[in-house]
Amino acid sequence: MMKKMGVAQQDIEATRVIIETPEKNLIIDEPQVAKVNMMGQETLQVSGQIREEEKDTTPELSEDDIKTLMEQANVSEEIARKALELTKGDIAEAIMGLTDDS
Repeated sequence: MMKKMGVAQQDIEATRVIIETPEKNLIIDEPQVAKVNMMGQETLQVSGQIREEEKDTTPELSEDDIKTLMEQANVSEEIARKALELTKGDIAEAIMGLTDDS
């Protein structure tokens, strides 16, 4: 019946599905996954037990960024790291925050 309507379904063997959002990851272990093609439009259907993991929002700081901030704002490495963490790695914002005279 589905083939007559132009719908094709293919099961996909998957051991885990991860959906990443800005705030968290949705993880489905041992999912049932099906790829459905309906008149040229492909979709995935995923079912299973969903669990959520919060994401670590601490930005990865490069040593070059830390050194640049230390030189530009004339601050210690510890202060530069904290400023970059607070600004989520935005060097320009960190420099402005550390050198603001007001």
